[in-house]
Amino acid sequence: MKNRAKEIAMVASGIMLGATIAGPTASAVLTAQQSNQKIFIDGQQVQIEAYSINGSNYCKLRDIGKTIGFNISYDPLTNSVQVNTKEPCNDETITKIVKLPTDGSKYTPKVGDMILCDDGTSYEIKDVSRFENNVFALGPLPDLPEPTCDWSKYPAVELPKVESKHYISKHGDDLYVRNLYETRRMLYTIYNALGTEPDAWHDGKLLTKFSLTIPAEYEPYTGVFWPWRSSEVEKHVHNIPNVHFQIEAWDYYHNHNFLQTQYYIFID
Repeated sequence: MKNRAKEIAMVASGIMLGATIAGPTASAVLTAQQSNQKIFIDGQQVQIEAYSINGSNYCKLRDIGKTIGFNISYDPLTNSVQVNTKEPCNDETITKIVKLPTDGSKYTPKVGDMILCDDGTSYEIKDVSRFENNVFALGPLPDLPEPTCDWSKYPAVELPKVESKHYISKHGDDLYVRNLYETRRMLYTIYNALGTEPDAWHDGKLLTKFSLTIPAEYEPYTGVFWPWRSSEVEKHVHNIPNVHFQIEAWDYYHNHNFLQTQYYIFID
């Protein structure tokens, strides 16, 4: 999943909005610094990452598209970037775009929801029948785990940003949305398991580390499971507790239908 994301990111992220500085005899090395200038769209300030290069501001075209509302996508079959300025003219489409929570609260997808993808496209959800009715699960998931030990002893962990990775291939139209709520479920399950694991502590200090993202290069060694089973996480804690746990959770959609939430864990 992440290897395909890198392919899209290399193209979409590399497109810059601004003048091209080049020439047949150009040999100077240009340096980029993060711009501190404010950016306004229709009089309203927006938060867009920008860089100052040779006196000009440069922004990613993908970020501009997401802010203004036009779509940018990468077509792997033709190795081309597609810019679509017509779809956002549909007011109904814009109205249906949901704001995914960034604070780790739960998002429940609904039919008709539009997800704004990282590549600038909008992805309509057409079937959510499996969201609370997974044929491999015993039933809907309960609330997040409550503390069974003192969580204040654990270091603070920052939530990653929400991501919506979109892929189009001969196999279909896929979307992976980072699920921060279920990532918290994995983390809290680890917390409680460590509370009963003496090998995770030395002189009252925790030896275990946590990360809520997994680097792409670790993908071949990353375990994945679904539906949710706390035992999958707990067994790792009790087998090798004093390590670095790297975890993620992603909602997977195929051809606009929700299929499952996938749980990833890598131990370093």
